[in-house]
Amino acid sequence: VEVLNMQQNVGTLDKIGRAALSMALFAVACKRQDKLGVLAAYSAGMLISSASSGYCPLYKVFKVNTVGKPF
Repeated sequence: VEVLNMQQNVGTLDKIGRAALSMALFAVACKRQDKLGVLAAYSAGMLISSASSGYCPLYKVFKVNTVGKPF
């Protein structure tokens, strides 16, 4: 069984931005009951997941790491 290497690659300011955007998208998802609402809910879930875990799979693909960086 291969263990996933999920080393943190999302910095503090990045986490704050992701959490804020996630809350805004969640508000959109609550107001809209159509495909856009579903997309907003899915996006909010992905953002809050990466903000809380400190790991972004896309950052790993593109070799980005914002840990310890001011911006």
